[in-house]
Amino acid sequence: MADEKEKETSELLVADMQRKIKEAFEVFDHELNNTVDVREIGTIIRSLGCCPNEGELHDLLAEVEEEEPTGYIRFEKFLPVMTNILLERRYRPIPEEVLLRAFEVLDPTKRGYLSKEELIKYMTEEGEPFSQEEMEEMLSAAIGPESNFIHYRDYITMMVIDEN
Repeated sequence: MADEKEKETSELLVADMQRKIKEAFEVFDHELNNTVDVREIGTIIRSLGCCPNEGELHDLLAEVEEEEPTGYIRFEKFLPVMTNILLERRYRPIPEEVLLRAFEVLDPTKRGYLSKEELIKYMTEEGEPFSQEEMEEMLSAAIGPESNFIHYRDYITMMVIDEN
């Protein structure tokens, strides 16, 4: 009996995940033909609580693209791949305390903030550089318009995805 109940719970979980995937996909299916522009896949995946880096996103696209890339991704190919990603809990967001420690490394005097210039320098010169578009998006969300600073504790709280 327990196995039956477990199987039922698992099936409900998968059905719920697939409904969420479909809803996220449909937001970008402007032609209503079960396809989305390949450039929207990253946004769709992130809206589902996953945070792949550029390399992981590239690998994922290779998995869901047609043999001859068309610039579009079909829902039928995307659904099983995305379902597995969610079931395996891949590309989980970085925990809040890890993000905080990372910002504190960039702020050795423990001011609690970074200037816009410092943030741009770190985001474009270190590690995997942000694109211009990503940089502008982050700055518009992170930098206080009056102060020109990022108070990173507030920013982290705002950007962390609540798992529940």
